[in-house]
Amino acid sequence: MDFINKIFFKKTDDSVHEQFVRFGKGIYPGRAVIKLQKNKDVKISSSFEYSKDFAVLICELADKMSVNGSLVARVGIPELGSVKPKGGVYDYDLDKELTSSELKSLLDKAKYTLLNIKASGVEFKCKQKLPKPGKAEGKVDDKFCQLQVDMKYWPIIRKEFFPDISEGAKRVNIKHTYEVSRIVIPSGIGEDYEKLRLLSKRGGKIIRILEIDKQESKKETDFEA
Repeated sequence: MDFINKIFFKKTDDSVHEQFVRFGKGIYPGRAVIKLQKNKDVKISSSFEYSKDFAVLICELADKMSVNGSLVARVGIPELGSVKPKGGVYDYDLDKELTSSELKSLLDKAKYTLLNIKASGVEFKCKQKLPKPGKAEGKVDDKFCQLQVDMKYWPIIRKEFFPDISEGAKRVNIKHTYEVSRIVIPSGIGEDYEKLRLLSKRGGKIIRILEIDKQESKKETDFEA
């Protein structure tokens, strides 16, 4: 399940928290954009927020895959070799064949991923440079991630990314507004400001705006992550 739906289904975890670390109090429109086009196959494009969620999804769709790109983690991953941390993170280049379990193990340790992945009936492309923080609404790159898969995978994709749309929907555009109204600071951290920034939770409201076959609707939920 992607990070937005985890919020709506009250299943927030560390992967959801990681999505909000860079946000302070404020209103952030036009975030987490995802688009679906369904015909003979399934095509999805999205903004950068979904890059890791797509990689996790592909682990459910394929047993083995070709992977290239970069994976960034807050801790070292010995099985990927030795790299020096830069800016508090470890940046690894990947170009190899992996099983789904091998990739899933790496994703569990990743902060974010910029991976291109190919498998039988699955092709995923991701841009290799993260967008600059603070991009305004209307400038979000909604083709940062692009996934094309066989129609047989639609039931899994719908469950994980589009649980609130009908089975027969053909074209879907979704975007979100984050309303961060509070920062929940953990106790016992002292004055380690970087650790406070990383561990503090953000709370407020998520507004989900859906356009399904040209019909628009809206839903919202409170969150803390």
